[in-house]
Amino acid sequence: MTLEKTMKRCPGESLLLRMNVTALFLLIFASASYAQWESQASGTTVRLRGVSAVNQSVAWASGDKGTYARTVDGGKTWVSGRVPGSEDLDFRDVDAFSADTAYLLSIGESEKSRIYKTVDGGLHWTLQFKNSRATAFFDAMAFWDSDHGIAVSDPVDGRFLIITTEDGGATWKEMPADGMPLALVGEGAFAASGSCITVQDKRNVWFGTGGPLGARVFRSTNGGRSWTVATTQITTGKAAGIFSILFSDANHGVVVGGDYTKEREVGNNTAWTSDGGRTWQLAETKRPNGYRSGVALIHKTKGKMLVAVGPTGSDVSMRGGKSWRVLGDEGFHSASFAVRSNAGWAVGEGGRIAKYTGSFN
Repeated sequence: MTLEKTMKRCPGESLLLRMNVTALFLLIFASASYAQWESQASGTTVRLRGVSAVNQSVAWASGDKGTYARTVDGGKTWVSGRVPGSEDLDFRDVDAFSADTAYLLSIGESEKSRIYKTVDGGLHWTLQFKNSRATAFFDAMAFWDSDHGIAVSDPVDGRFLIITTEDGGATWKEMPADGMPLALVGEGAFAASGSCITVQDKRNVWFGTGGPLGARVFRSTNGGRSWTVATTQITTGKAAGIFSILFSDANHGVVVGGDYTKEREVGNNTAWTSDGGRTWQLAETKRPNGYRSGVALIHKTKGKMLVAVGPTGSDVSMRGGKSWRVLGDEGFHSASFAVRSNAGWAVGEGGRIAKYTGSFN
């Protein structure tokens, strides 16, 4: 007997059946909404802030107390370790290119801001850069390829400080200060997820900022030698602004953020651009469900599928950041998806690592 016939023959029973079916559908929908991340054992209990997905098998993560972690089997097993002599460092950013090659950036004033590199899967690490400027504080780095990279520091002498490498990190050079617009009073970049700076193609680079006087996006088309800057309507404040930025091509980008002291406040926490970052539009009424510290692009999808993460949960957008829907309520600090596959991971407090298992449509 079909469901339709049963409902027609027994009005009372059909109502109960409808209610049960509706409840079942809601349960299935809720399960689908909150079962997008599959927890994995990271091998560490420290707070993890950085993550870099290489392919469907390889990913790296980084965190406090000089910690890094790596998987080469899709996350079935993670092996964690500490960079020798870095126990007091906080690695907020990791950029990986294979199971063997990865860069780590630690944050902090003066010499605590460093960049390390391994070419043998973490067996050995080379200290490539140690900050010597007393007032510098490096927040994040990004790489066009395994040889060409860029890193950003909070303002020094009134301007954001940029360093670049063209030889795989063997040397890092400061970019000319006169090519950088003046910073606003109290303006800085946020090191919450190692993703406040992003690159695209061979020379394009953007980074986002925050502070009491505004949240802005800086843009360079010549590898960081000269910059322009655009204002956004992202929430501002001492602890507020843009925390993460990405571009899917030279024109289309998205920023996420908010106020990290008000984790559940939505506010103006995301914006998008279609003109390379010259102008920014706030997302429509449906925005990420709270402050968000990281945003990532799922590359192997028909549309521009974005995932935003923060301490109160994660969200997804199929419209280039113009609108969002809730993905889950498990908190993360950052997320990353491999360029040549749809494999992705997110990391958070207490050594939390999870792999994305949701739909890619």
